[in-house]
Amino acid sequence: MVRADGAFLMASRPEGKPYAGYWEFPGGKLEVGESLQDALAREFEEELGVRVRQAQFWRSLRMDYPHALVDLQFCRITAWDGDPQGREGQQLSWQTLPVTLSPVLPGALPVLEWLAQERG
Repeated sequence: MVRADGAFLMASRPEGKPYAGYWEFPGGKLEVGESLQDALAREFEEELGVRVRQAQFWRSLRMDYPHALVDLQFCRITAWDGDPQGREGQQLSWQTLPVTLSPVLPGALPVLEWLAQERG
């Protein structure tokens, strides 16, 4: 999620999940037969209570974590309805570069680098 002022939303991973307390970009897993757009809409409604109105695929990344090999698909959400709320026990924070949060999930670090490259 990216606001008009360029700030982007980050969320802390809730207790009970790998890397609990680490900061990441909100999202979730694709269900069988689900499109990326459908998963995005479902996950953001479930996790944050927002309805995605405008989003486009941005980049992809493969991360090899100790517990799983994960293919990540990043979308840029630029329009939504509702105010994001941590519905699964996660904290939320609007950030700009450089981020002031720590620790950051390893899979989020390349995204922060991409955002910095876009800024120039």
